[in-house]
Amino acid sequence: MNTALKLLLLAALLGFARGTAAAPPDEDAPKPDLKKDDDKAVVVPFELLDSRHMAMQVKVNGKGPYRVIFDTGAPMNIVNNKVAKAAGLLAKDDKPAPLFGASMNAKTIKTFEVGGLKLEGMQAMVMDHPTVEAIGKAVGPVEGLIGFPFFARYKMTIDYQKKEMTLVPNGFVPGDTMQNMMSKIMGAGGGKKPDPAVIAPAGVWGFAVDKDANDEGDGVKVTAVTERGPAAAGGLKVGDRLLTLDGRWTDSVGDTFIAARQVKPGTPVVLVVKRAGKEVKLTVTPANGL
Repeated sequence: MNTALKLLLLAALLGFARGTAAAPPDEDAPKPDLKKDDDKAVVVPFELLDSRHMAMQVKVNGKGPYRVIFDTGAPMNIVNNKVAKAAGLLAKDDKPAPLFGASMNAKTIKTFEVGGLKLEGMQAMVMDHPTVEAIGKAVGPVEGLIGFPFFARYKMTIDYQKKEMTLVPNGFVPGDTMQNMMSKIMGAGGGKKPDPAVIAPAGVWGFAVDKDANDEGDGVKVTAVTERGPAAAGGLKVGDRLLTLDGRWTDSVGDTFIAARQVKPGTPVVLVVKRAGKEVKLTVTPANGL
């Protein structure tokens, strides 16, 4: 998949949660504190990229500024390994985080600054996400993505003419729902393999995928297909290379999970796979989950 085609899919890839209801806050998650002087409207300038995403300059633990994408639909924050290392988010013995690998955990940013706002204790995933990197190659360096865990805290007004965003704290503190979800699905920290029968909380698909760390090819490898499950009924086979799901890029296990969770049970969608060197389109209808 070339860079031009990837850029055509950016809106779907980065608009992870648009059109879906936000998950309820996790009551057990640590509650970041807003600075007391952040009780008034703050106007922050932004840059409108050629990909039609907003980018802003931020500081992480006092380091920076770094150019990041602000996406109100993304369910998590992401910073790349370069920023994480410079800002002290990684311990000395930490290795670069694999993309959505089983050892990946959220890191806590002590101070996150944008414009006149200073937020303490916000979490972010550390990864070199291929979508963010693809944007960076097209529009210049991009070091991460800021999403729902930040925006959920503010009432927001966007002036595209002035290229300004106005943020007013609303008192809401979102829990770390994305990390909890990823931990359950991916078996983070426990080494447990995901159940091949379920790839998304909302629906049963009946297949599992995987990708080796040194695998740089497009898509992910289908490693299991449940007999008589939705995927099997749609013609998916073990050994297929899944390229897209419902038009969304699936170049990692995490991308596949995110694409799958967008689809409502009972909705037929097209999966594009590579099989015996040829691209094949399959129609799969996920069943109702638990």
